[in-house]
Amino acid sequence: MSLIRVRAYAKAAHFGPTVLITSISFVLAMRLWWEGPAYLIAFTVFLGQLVIGWSNDIYDYGDDLKHARLNKPLVAGEITVEELRKATFILLPIAVIANVIGPLGVKGGLVYLLGVGCGIAYNFYFKFSPLSPLPYAVACAALPASIFYATNRTPPLWVLAAGSMLGVAFHFLNVIKDLAHDRESGIGGLPQRLGKAGSSVIALVLIALTVVLFLNSPVSQDLSSIKLLK
Repeated sequence: MSLIRVRAYAKAAHFGPTVLITSISFVLAMRLWWEGPAYLIAFTVFLGQLVIGWSNDIYDYGDDLKHARLNKPLVAGEITVEELRKATFILLPIAVIANVIGPLGVKGGLVYLLGVGCGIAYNFYFKFSPLSPLPYAVACAALPASIFYATNRTPPLWVLAAGSMLGVAFHFLNVIKDLAHDRESGIGGLPQRLGKAGSSVIALVLIALTVVLFLNSPVSQDLSSIKLLK
């Protein structure tokens, strides 16, 4: 496979957010465990994010083509829909098995896969609904929760709340750039209904609340204390 095609598959996976989420999982796993399983956890998380990103580009292909989004590899002709669909169907069972039998364990793996399922559900259904923030809230809480469960810890409520709020904030900020095109395409998620100003305010409020929550958390003074959280 040529480097150009590898880059196309990476772009179709929304590589920036995928790397960000994978990195967060690695750092958290390092704090709660050690680098051996942390690398494996990051890899299995990465597989799940590929499935979410690829399914999104497959579903959005028609709309991306309509709006001539040439930054999308499917629209640019770097790969075809059939090729990406085939890769997704091959990867999906691998991602499921790897997460369940890997360091996350059955419980942690299933919790993370719940988040992956939320991402896919957003792509196919929730992006059209006023409940569009819900998959982000669940998925971004499921990620840290899965790693806590993998280390036989109960995830603290503040960690779940922080993950959910940051996920929802990202949802509102991420949609802003395409609001006009989304409305033309009949995409009626909550950000599209509230508009740019409303979405921006909600995102900023959620980020501010997350900062306040973190500053009042047990790890605000000493990040290493996260290892002691039960």
